[in-house]
Amino acid sequence: MADAGSQSLQEFYAPANACFGCGPANPDGLHIRSFVRGDEVVAEWTPETRYEAFPGVLNGGIIGALLDCHCNWTAAWHLMKSAGDDRPPCTVTADYAIKLLRPTPTDGPVSLSAKVVTSEGSKATVDGTLSAGGKVCATCRGTFVAVKEGHPAFHRW
Repeated sequence: MADAGSQSLQEFYAPANACFGCGPANPDGLHIRSFVRGDEVVAEWTPETRYEAFPGVLNGGIIGALLDCHCNWTAAWHLMKSAGDDRPPCTVTADYAIKLLRPTPTDGPVSLSAKVVTSEGSKATVDGTLSAGGKVCATCRGTFVAVKEGHPAFHRW
């Protein structure tokens, strides 16, 4: 199990992963660091001006990447625990929808939280939120699936 006090799920289970959003090994990536807190998975991420859509506001595509990767790790963690495994399965996004509720400011950290709302077999549906300044700025619902051998993402972490 990942030490929630020091290493993120990504760092503990997939240190060589090069995903743009959550890969610790991608020098140009976002480096999302997800931690299990009770029945949800949380993260804090600090925007940089290079990720702005316009001054002071985070780009919507970056918001999508943050929520997609964070929710994917939430699903992987849940599927691992449900199966009683010691490593998360490699999961991919089957679908996801982002709702941008208000501009996301870039003058401080953003908080991500996600919970599994349903799961069956190798599939989990996850709800996620992105908040800044104490306000929810975006929400996400996605379906994430554990892949089998032969899929390009199999054994990526």
